[in-house]
Amino acid sequence: MVALAFLIPLGLVVQQLARERALADAERQTAVVVAVLTVTTDQLSIERAIASTGGPAVTRVSVHNLGESGAEIGRGHAAAGDLTKAADAAAPVIADVDGGESYLEPVDLGAGRTTVVEVFIPESELSNGVAGAWWALAAVALGLIIASVWVADRLASRIIVSARQLAGAAGALSEGYLDVRIDPQGPAELADASYALNVMADRIMALLSNERELVADLSHRLRTPLTALRLDAETLDDSQDADRIRDAIAALEVEVDKLIRAMREPIDAHSPTPDRGERADGAAATTGDEGCDVAEVVRDRMMFWSAVAGDQERDCKSTGTDAPAPVNVPKSELAAALDALIGNVIRYTPQGVPFEVAVTRREDGYVVLRVEDGGPGIPDPELAMQRGESQQGSTGLGLDIVKRVAIAGNGTVNIGTSSTLGGASVVIVMTDADPAPQEEAPPPPRWLVGRLSKEPNERRSRRRGQ
Repeated sequence: MVALAFLIPLGLVVQQLARERALADAERQTAVVVAVLTVTTDQLSIERAIASTGGPAVTRVSVHNLGESGAEIGRGHAAAGDLTKAADAAAPVIADVDGGESYLEPVDLGAGRTTVVEVFIPESELSNGVAGAWWALAAVALGLIIASVWVADRLASRIIVSARQLAGAAGALSEGYLDVRIDPQGPAELADASYALNVMADRIMALLSNERELVADLSHRLRTPLTALRLDAETLDDSQDADRIRDAIAALEVEVDKLIRAMREPIDAHSPTPDRGERADGAAATTGDEGCDVAEVVRDRMMFWSAVAGDQERDCKSTGTDAPAPVNVPKSELAAALDALIGNVIRYTPQGVPFEVAVTRREDGYVVLRVEDGGPGIPDPELAMQRGESQQGSTGLGLDIVKRVAIAGNGTVNIGTSSTLGGASVVIVMTDADPAPQEEAPPPPRWLVGRLSKEPNERRSRRRGQ
């Protein structure tokens, strides 16, 4: 566009110069004839003067109102009105005629006599060389446009490549590929952003490594009190309570060992790094096809918790554990979630408050695990589901464990009020690992879909938008 802004006026200037050049030639021819007319009005002398101008323009010169006889020399093109106008104005006049223009210059012969010398300028003379100039300017404009487009494409390509590289690296980093690094290039702003992304990735790797080392060290420090507890437990008698305590200590030692080994493993920067058991798309990470039987887990854990409930004079029962209820959740994870729920009942409800654990294998392809109690309930369920938030002064991680287990089982969590016991009711819905054949895929459990059964990422994005 800048090239056109300069070339169009330049083309108009070329056109104007061609016209002025043609008019200058006509004026030169007229001057020769005028010089003769000021000396003599002899027709032969005037014709010789016209012939002396030379070139094809000789035939385009004419003289009007010569002498008293009013004779004319040559063939005129201008109208009578234009001749009269020139004679009256006593100054050169340019008149538009068919096929071009006429240059008219009056000559005062004295004694009231006036002669008008006319030079006809055809249209071809007025635009001589203009077409070629326009073609040349058009070629220059086209060349400038092509060159500018090429330069702009090269510049834009550098920006686009750098921007795509930066966006791709940011996306890979957000999915947990911590080894992603990019070569800062392109405009200074994008290069600075690329460098900052590399620094951020290095910082994330360092922080994650330090965090894993810290967790591993803290877990290792738990071995000392656990060893002391195990030694104390070995001195107990062979009662049922002693066996329960030994089993609990052994299970705790196994969990601590697993935690230490997991934290000591080097970070695989070439694969997604889950965040608290979540994949990059927000779903919880699962361990291959490893699964468990919900009914079996409930039976095992209720053997432990029923003894604790007996000590606190609590009524407890489990239902629905006679038939298998397979889900694609590791047994240890589901047991940890169940322990967290029952542990909350034991810790935060008065002694003597009953609780119940129920397992239901639904025909629509879902397994439901329900834990209910007769306590005061949970006043703010949504706050309780947030990681690190607690209304009882605890760490606030128990319900977060439950939520991640539900997501690992492709299900949901809902907190409400028990219709039978009157206290809190926490329901975990997980997809059946071996559903009965159906004509259509099982629909989502809409009977449980509420504000707490939404995916964590959805609730996060909604809170960020507020």
